[in-house]
Amino acid sequence: MNLESCLKRRDIWRGKKTTRSGDTVATGFSVLDRHLPGGGWPQHALTEILVENITYSPLWLLMPALGEIMSTRPWQIWITPPAIPYPPGLSQNGLDLSKILMITAVDRSDILWSAEQALRSRACSAVLCWPGKLHQSATRRLQLAAEHGGGLGICFQNESALHTHSMATLKLHCRNTDDGLRIDLIKCRGGPLHQNLTVKHPSCRPTTAIKTKEGPYQ
Repeated sequence: MNLESCLKRRDIWRGKKTTRSGDTVATGFSVLDRHLPGGGWPQHALTEILVENITYSPLWLLMPALGEIMSTRPWQIWITPPAIPYPPGLSQNGLDLSKILMITAVDRSDILWSAEQALRSRACSAVLCWPGKLHQSATRRLQLAAEHGGGLGICFQNESALHTHSMATLKLHCRNTDDGLRIDLIKCRGGPLHQNLTVKHPSCRPTTAIKTKEGPYQ
């Protein structure tokens, strides 16, 4: 295989490729928007969010963007969330509950298949999934599906994926603080990497999205 044919492959990342502003949606948090290429979450792309405890995935970090893009396509898909979704919290953030489809799957292969099909469908403005450990080949498939479908792909994983190879466009490491998150950009296609970005929880408005046995998760 010669160089020209290699560069035509969609799973080959060329370093000069950048993210255009029209391919992003603002996060709703100025510190993130300033440091992400295009000023927001990349659409047509997969984003991996690594967290300390997968049960307490920081959904509040995504709420402004999910509410913003909800009207662009009819569905948002959540695949195997780790706790019971809290409907009032979603509604308070502008999400139409009738357009959110929850998928429960046991096998990792079923989770990945569901995520890939949803991302590729072009019917979803966003696909969120909690697949457990992902291999590089799986992230490549999800990234290519997101590129084809054009939506916002979000994959939550725990910190064991911190040093694994990924084909995702964006990979974040989130650590809890007393008033929000400390975020490292550990992979950022089209832009520089930044560490220790401080994102404060928007406690001035309701953002609850998950309800656990102990009560609403903020």
